[in-house]
Amino acid sequence: MNQLLLRPTDVLFFKDGRPMSGSLSGHGAAWPLPTVPNAALHAALWRAGDLFKNAHPHRRSRKGIYGNTRDRKFGSLKTAGPFPVYTKDDGTIWFFPRPLDAGISGTTKPSLLPLAEGFDRTLGSLSKPLKYPLANTLTPTKDQPKQWWSEGAWNHYLGTASSDTECSNTSCKSDSDFADTESTFGIRIDPDTGTQDGESFFSAHYLRLRENWCLGCLAEAEDKEFHGEKDNNDLVQAIFPNSGTQPPVIIGGQQRLCTVRRDNPVKLPLPLGETHRFEQRDSTGKPTWLVKWALLTPAIYPTINAGTSKRGTERKAHPGGCLPTWVCPDTGKVLLETVSDDERKRRRKLNAEGKGYPSNPNIPASLVAAITGKPIPVTGYALDNGLDDRPPGPKPTLLAVPAGSVYYFKCDSSEAAEKLAAALNWHGDTPGTAIKNRRSTLMGEKGFGLGVCSSWEFHDGTRPE
Repeated sequence: MNQLLLRPTDVLFFKDGRPMSGSLSGHGAAWPLPTVPNAALHAALWRAGDLFKNAHPHRRSRKGIYGNTRDRKFGSLKTAGPFPVYTKDDGTIWFFPRPLDAGISGTTKPSLLPLAEGFDRTLGSLSKPLKYPLANTLTPTKDQPKQWWSEGAWNHYLGTASSDTECSNTSCKSDSDFADTESTFGIRIDPDTGTQDGESFFSAHYLRLRENWCLGCLAEAEDKEFHGEKDNNDLVQAIFPNSGTQPPVIIGGQQRLCTVRRDNPVKLPLPLGETHRFEQRDSTGKPTWLVKWALLTPAIYPTINAGTSKRGTERKAHPGGCLPTWVCPDTGKVLLETVSDDERKRRRKLNAEGKGYPSNPNIPASLVAAITGKPIPVTGYALDNGLDDRPPGPKPTLLAVPAGSVYYFKCDSSEAAEKLAAALNWHGDTPGTAIKNRRSTLMGEKGFGLGVCSSWEFHDGTRPE
């Protein structure tokens, strides 16, 4: 997978779905969602024109009904990010949203832990299937934690580094440490005359990155019918060659430009999750296996209605929201299944043929606690490209679980814990060389649902002084 460093040539504009009239500014200075670089790279591939005239075309789908015309391209594009990246002479430092159960104390040690002892569920408001609330281990404070942690700070938090570390000014950052917000006014243009309409104006916020800061993304688009130099079939490498130049890409609103530097790191610059050592002891001294999963990027879990799927299999209802669709809403059981590579290929073939297959979850683990942040609205606007049968206009708004949210699981054995970690870690069972898992029901290919695992322990019930 390619590492792309996007350096803005001016301010950037990332507007959400809120209006820009009156006193509203459109919130254009917010950090962009994963949909933004994915759309920018997808548009860049189309702008390449004849360079990819032999790219593999695929059929478009509308509500599961495929047409016979192959008029779509670049369906192999997969991205992750963007993340704030600090560049220096000897390398880069990538930053990620902090986990919501840590950061209050100024260290990477979790300050919120699930409470099992002394908790009466009948007096609480936990929704099914959660069993334990999270309790603070520290004295309440009004100090605000830093919103962004470096890769090294995350590795210390996960236990994949040798020792604990303080959240120093170099390892933990606030938004203002790498970006400023600039405001400006604009006028509304009459589309018929191309001039100001004589009655409307708006205010807008823009994002300006500080010196030595850029947006870091990961991307690949392996096309089986495209063969560039040295038989390389990655379309991203073709439009961003390592030739000493930094070609531009349009990203966000108002046609803003970023120059792109591409590299091919052996290890991807994302925190590494734990793959073993999940054994803990409960209050009676009995061994238990506890796995914690923290999101590096947002994840989308839509509501699912009961019925029959388009492939003819039974579809069970699920509330979605902050509860992953691969967790049973009644019991909390994990519904994931580990399969061999051959079985995965067989199932993909069945999917392509419109056929279904039974699912047999084989990871004995349950979700018992969680801490999630305020949901993030994911919006968009569909243009008239002449290919879709739906009219252009705003896309349906989705709500995403924010990055930094944490889920706590109890497993039946050490083997089950390792299987769960291999299924949830973004790198799977690899040493961080490839993105294997994107645990978001929707838009996983755009970078939603990347997470990392570690062990966790119960709160001891002691009140902080």
